[in-house]
Amino acid sequence: MTPSLTDQICSSPKAELHMHIEGSLEPELIFALAQRNGVSLPYPSVEALRSAYAFTDLQSFLDIYYAGASVLLTAQDFYDMTMAYVQRALADNVRHAEIFFDPQTHTARGVELGVVFDGIGRALDDARAQHGFSSALILCFLRHLPEDEAMATLEAALPYRNRFIGVGLDSSERGHPPAKFARVFARCRTLGFRLVAHAGEEGPADYVRDALDILQVERIDHGVRAIDDDALVARLACERIPLTVCPLSNQKLGVYPDLRQHSLKRLLDAGVVITLNSDDPAYFGGYMNANWLAACTALDLDADDAWRMARNSFEAAFLPAAEKRAFLDDVDRHWQRAAAALPASTPPVA
Repeated sequence: MTPSLTDQICSSPKAELHMHIEGSLEPELIFALAQRNGVSLPYPSVEALRSAYAFTDLQSFLDIYYAGASVLLTAQDFYDMTMAYVQRALADNVRHAEIFFDPQTHTARGVELGVVFDGIGRALDDARAQHGFSSALILCFLRHLPEDEAMATLEAALPYRNRFIGVGLDSSERGHPPAKFARVFARCRTLGFRLVAHAGEEGPADYVRDALDILQVERIDHGVRAIDDDALVARLACERIPLTVCPLSNQKLGVYPDLRQHSLKRLLDAGVVITLNSDDPAYFGGYMNANWLAACTALDLDADDAWRMARNSFEAAFLPAAEKRAFLDDVDRHWQRAAAALPASTPPVA
């Protein structure tokens, strides 16, 4: 990949649709919040915590992820965490983000749900007012917990429904199929929430199909195992069902230890709506531009691929039509200008 293409990718407008706000807690902020709140951590230093980020699978990551979240106690903590992410997103030319959060991670520790909504919500309001940063929140249910607890979480969150646009499903995928949450997703559907779910990361392609057919989600988070089922890939492409792919996460957790073997390019070439995202960037080694550059370099993606994925990110977003059109126009203008700036050896932008 040429330096000029790298520059065009980094400066392109983007939307991020798969980012867990608790996964943006950098070790330095974890330690600062621990000190502020008098929380004892099982790691003696920032360096010791960062060196523990040698995950073997999703569960080994989640163990540290939940430990890191233990420092979040006050609305100011949630505000500081969210604003730190916003600054990094802005630096990577992220113009819109649909951010996941896990209320059960916090209410289980005695943190009131209103505290979570207040801190994250105020930060996003300030980000919009101060920087024009567009955003929305998606409440995620923890799939390793019973569905009844997800239902109770939903009911507790309804007084704050003006703060979030949709619901998702995350945490340990193995042994927790989408069907486990059929009732709570049906309830969310009747309430008019947008629906997404993690599926086909460590779980099989069948989990992707079940998320579509049983939960009736509009977007699949990860979904990379869909490549194992040709009929499913064809369906995703035909129905324009987006996949929110997270390359560095997949590499760090061993889903694709070698990014050169990642299914992203094959799915993209098959017509699937692929978007690139950072997942839990503090833990997986990079925010948006790092994920974009890693994927484009490993898979030899060209300018047309990059343009297509930038467009996909806004097409897949839960945005009003006029706002979506404005963002798409910005993407098109950027990549049309790029066509003139890129060297002749770079595959042209159509």
